[in-house]
Amino acid sequence: MNRDEFLKAVKEDPYQIENADASFKKDKEIVLAAVNQNGSVLEYADASLKKDKEIVLAAVKNAGNAIEFADKSLKKNKEIVMTAIEEMGYYIEHADASLKKDKEIVLAAIKSDANALEYVDASFKKDKKIVLMAVSSKSSALEFADNSLKKDKEIVMIAVKQNGYSLKYADNSLKKDREVVLEAVKTNGNSLDDVDQSLKKDKEITLNAVKSEGRSLEYADASFKKDKEIVLAAVNQAGVDAIEFADKSLKKDKDIVKASKKK
Repeated sequence: MNRDEFLKAVKEDPYQIENADASFKKDKEIVLAAVNQNGSVLEYADASLKKDKEIVLAAVKNAGNAIEFADKSLKKNKEIVMTAIEEMGYYIEHADASLKKDKEIVLAAIKSDANALEYVDASFKKDKKIVLMAVSSKSSALEFADNSLKKDKEIVMIAVKQNGYSLKYADNSLKKDREVVLEAVKTNGNSLDDVDQSLKKDKEITLNAVKSEGRSLEYADASFKKDKEIVLAAVNQAGVDAIEFADKSLKKDKDIVKASKKK
């Protein structure tokens, strides 16, 4: 296949460049045509063109993940990195460390995807305003906050009110905080698994947990697995799946069996 034929072919199927002759992988017009169709094929371009800003910018505009294949010199380029993260914030992972310290870049990344907090400079993971922004958007971002902010009740409350699952990322001191725990189990009953033992004997907490997710009965204190009110609430939510975790004394209770058949 001559050059003109290959240029036409790559416009129809950009992955043709993967197994192309080395001369075609060094040909700017061919590579540009390929990345304009699918930016990810930058991976197969000659190293010399992975340093070419025009090529890399075209690739990233088409597919933000193409930044992974750019030469390290262009991972320091703010325009290229910004283009990638505006598509998907966590592409900041591939940016140069210098840009992970750039507040404008960091804010744009977190706005695009709160879990981009994982890849930003450590200084931003200690920044309460940044972490609040991330956690307010996606509760799971709490996992990537600095430990000092996992002790911050305001931040943790915002997270667990969205999804109690994020309680697992909170400091142990807040897993003993009744107010925090109660909010967590209301939004995700399975967060009962992460509650401090001192609160697992709190009936209101357990009752709210099983009302949210009946199968969270698995994580309840043994005394509550014998409590008909708790077990019935669990079965009303999850049906027969919850009976598995009830004490054997209640597994044949007529009211509980009846409730399980309604689900």
